[in-house]
Amino acid sequence: MNYNFKEIFSILEKESKQFTIPSVTEISNVNKSPYQTLISCLISLRTKDTITLQASKRLFSKAPTPNKMIKLKESEIASLIHPANYYLTKSKRIREISKVLIKKYKGKVPLEMEELLKLKGVGRKTANIVLVYGHNKEGLPIDVHCDRIPNRLGWIKTKNANETEQVLRKILPKQYWNKFNDLFVQFGQNICVPISPHCSKCPISVYCKKVNVETSR
Repeated sequence: MNYNFKEIFSILEKESKQFTIPSVTEISNVNKSPYQTLISCLISLRTKDTITLQASKRLFSKAPTPNKMIKLKESEIASLIHPANYYLTKSKRIREISKVLIKKYKGKVPLEMEELLKLKGVGRKTANIVLVYGHNKEGLPIDVHCDRIPNRLGWIKTKNANETEQVLRKILPKQYWNKFNDLFVQFGQNICVPISPHCSKCPISVYCKKVNVETSR
């Protein structure tokens, strides 16, 4: 099967220049901190990018490291990251993880997927994001866009993000792994949206099988 990876990624890289980069990527690019990448990713869960970015900036202005984070009360963390969704639960989780990092990992964020997944509240998506954007290591973060679009293109036929990650690891050349998440999140937020995607102005429409696309614009 010809997936047209080279053509599609080339086009999406050019298109990406007109879109805003995801908040966690921006934080990672600016701060170069695996810890801040991890925490901002936790804040981002079910929260809009604009809210995530501002909440993360407020929090890191007070506590940029695990040692400084545990000096804050849960209520202080919650206040700083509000109005992120589930901010009370997230504030507790952020403080707990910071304690574990200090106690078990000498204040450092683990470099291995297996160790990252031991942190409470960290799933494969977050762990992959930390590997790619925090540690500059190989990974394949899969969110709703990264799950939906490859299925829509006809690359894969999967039922959930974990399954999508495993299949893509087999067919997607590693040279595209670390740019995959950013490009497909931007594309999914702006063009290949969940309902009625903008197929009429899609730059990769010629390569798309439009699987399960019932209506488009």
